[in-house]
Amino acid sequence: MSPTASKTDYYELLGVKRNAPLKEIRASYRKLARKYHPDLNPGDKSAEEKFKQIQEAYEVLSDPKKRQMYDRLGFYAENYQGGPPPGGPSGGQNVQFDFGGFDFGDMGGAPSFRDLFGQFFRGARAATHAAERPERGEDLEYQIRIGFWDAVRGGVRKITITRLAACQVCRGSGVAGGSTTTCPTCGGSGRVTQSAGAMRFQITCGACGGTGKAGSTCRACGGEGRVNEAQTIDVRIPAGVGTGSRVRVPGHGNAGKLGGPPGDLYIITEVEPHPYFERRGNDIHTIVPITVTEASLGTKIEVPTIDGRALLRIPPGTSSGQKFRLRGKGVTSARHPDHRGDQFVEVQVVVPRPIDERVRNLLRELEKLEPENPRRDLFERAGV
Repeated sequence: MSPTASKTDYYELLGVKRNAPLKEIRASYRKLARKYHPDLNPGDKSAEEKFKQIQEAYEVLSDPKKRQMYDRLGFYAENYQGGPPPGGPSGGQNVQFDFGGFDFGDMGGAPSFRDLFGQFFRGARAATHAAERPERGEDLEYQIRIGFWDAVRGGVRKITITRLAACQVCRGSGVAGGSTTTCPTCGGSGRVTQSAGAMRFQITCGACGGTGKAGSTCRACGGEGRVNEAQTIDVRIPAGVGTGSRVRVPGHGNAGKLGGPPGDLYIITEVEPHPYFERRGNDIHTIVPITVTEASLGTKIEVPTIDGRALLRIPPGTSSGQKFRLRGKGVTSARHPDHRGDQFVEVQVVVPRPIDERVRNLLRELEKLEPENPRRDLFERAGV
């Protein structure tokens, strides 16, 4: 993270208020990251730059310590130890130095006050990170759309992602030639202490540029140790995922900093609907038509399930809209593979059209044999 004051407000970038909770910040970041992701905007340099700015803003505002420093000073720097922020005297905040009581006229041959401050601010801009400790890479999210059967049965999906991978030139060290030798000047801390009279300053080590390693900054990655790289990977989609499910792919997030472990990749699934099977959680809902005779006398019929055909018993006197359960014929649970949902079959009684005179006569005879009035107590129950 560059220690210069940000020209764009991180809160404005993510579209949230300064007192927004972490949950709101995370939700806004995910929405914007999907909108400006380079894979969804191929060739759009402005979208790619916007995506990088959003990632930078989220990295600071999602970390309580970094966010506290940003709110206080208007910028974030990993090795900032006080004083005016780089890029200006106050960085938009009320931060001041008080050097009362010091005589800057004669420093006994020590570097001048102006020289020390020049080194301080040049060093702050140069040291994007100090080699104090390795850091884990950031997690990434990637949204994909899959078919109904891929979600129900599972499978393997090939996707291409853009991530920060370890620089192959310097092997992630940020130093040309991949040097792992500790800088003798700073002892690997990336910073050195200089004195001017009674004052002591910590500035970026000029010998290693703040990397803590002996050698010059890697030109391929600019000392970051990571470069943008497109990778095509196979992702196993477990059976039972639904819209909004998160599939974790370990180690395929951004590479770690200074040799730290990589983050993880999270696949967010969006499942296409099926023209017949309606999925509700792990249950399947279907509608099956039956005849008046089948509803009246009862029968056994075949119904479609996600496993093929199944036999369903229709008891005598079944009404239209009545539902029957087929246990264990639903979708496998993604979290508990040994558990399956159920299938609910709703029957709809199809009334025949009395086109033929013989059919009409049979219906009249049936009415005489069964003169029941289904609306007998309707108005009584309605109270009108």
